[in-house]
Amino acid sequence: MSQATLVAQFVLGFLACMSLFSWALMAAKWRTLNRARRDMEQGIAALLSGERFSKAMNRLCSPELPLSSRMTALWTREYDRLAKTGDLERLLADNMRRVLRHGVAEEMRGLSRALPLLATTANTAPFIGLFGTVWGIMHSFHSIGQMKSAALATVAPGISEALIATAVGLAVAIPATAGYNIFLGMIGGIEGQCVSFAGLFLNRLRQEGPNGALSPDKGR
Repeated sequence: MSQATLVAQFVLGFLACMSLFSWALMAAKWRTLNRARRDMEQGIAALLSGERFSKAMNRLCSPELPLSSRMTALWTREYDRLAKTGDLERLLADNMRRVLRHGVAEEMRGLSRALPLLATTANTAPFIGLFGTVWGIMHSFHSIGQMKSAALATVAPGISEALIATAVGLAVAIPATAGYNIFLGMIGGIEGQCVSFAGLFLNRLRQEGPNGALSPDKGR
């Protein structure tokens, strides 16, 4: 590093920063997605339980289930708005279905946030490393021309130094690519859970909501 050119040092330093960023992003995204998955599991379990809908709403609106509580709050507001129109039965299916889809889509957008940055890191890191390698090889051949010697002892150190940039670029890109694909799979699974949660919520709403069981129980 101390003997490399300024450009090569900049490339390696930039790749090191990209690596730190991608690992920090993957650690944060892993925690977020696992928390969302557990949130949905508990929300679905609450809706599938035999307890009254109002009691299930208490669990869904708990601060310990932020994903479930956000979607439940959105859907409850829409339900209350429809109830004030006096035409709840007719509007419940179509309007609530659209709001359910909107709630799921909004949460998926939130969970997918920053993933394009990880994909960008995975796609650009090898090329940045390749640029450092090409620059290093150019510098090595320039030095060989000045020394007027093509001996292996003269060529090998510069070439090996230049190839480090490519190796570092691959070391940055491979974990980022793997993390991106893993997170896409996790988000797909969570989206399926959210769709199931929305469907169960609508079913319970049709069965018990019009009977005044939508509001959470107070004091329980």
